[in-house]
Amino acid sequence: MNQLDFTLDAKALGDDGHIEGLAAGYGNVDFGGDVILPGAIAASIAGRKSVPMLMYHDQKRPAGVWTDFQETSDGLLVKGRFSMSTTTGREAHGLVKDGAIGGLSIGYRTIRDRVVGKARHLVEVALHEVSLVTIPMNEKALITSVKSLIAAGQLPSLSQFEDFLREAGFSKSQATAIAGKGLASLLRSESGSHPADFIAALAAQVRG
Repeated sequence: MNQLDFTLDAKALGDDGHIEGLAAGYGNVDFGGDVILPGAIAASIAGRKSVPMLMYHDQKRPAGVWTDFQETSDGLLVKGRFSMSTTTGREAHGLVKDGAIGGLSIGYRTIRDRVVGKARHLVEVALHEVSLVTIPMNEKALITSVKSLIAAGQLPSLSQFEDFLREAGFSKSQATAIAGKGLASLLRSESGSHPADFIAALAAQVRG
């Protein structure tokens, strides 16, 4: 089973256990080089009344159920509810509410795809489940999280950024390569740089 991750907007969370978020974004290249095309999940969700909500793709840790699916211009919007009568459901609700969990990740099987340049375009996939994850491995999510490291107009240090990449799931060699590919020079000239320059450089290096 393959996985793709996306940022979860924790504001779309109700005290009654209801939650909504973007389970799959369209047109965004993830760190694995995959792009979901609009409509790729349509056939898989047609007529389905529910999709499992898991913790970290662990089938032994169901946290609730997704019951509503809507395709938007941004991607697949899902709505569901935590199983508040279970320990895992209550734990998941609390972690999302506290901000400890910040992403959604879909578990799927590829049915049709095609390679365009360096990216794999997913034309049709079979959706198995939508999981709650701590740090989504997705460019948009990474940049959002990095912005939280920048305070009072200051850039994070190179070691801070490498540590963040490691926490996000990259290997030591991958973290060193990404941080050092152009970003290191930007940090060395910090006096003339702005946080926005850092974010722009990050996006460029991740895409490359």
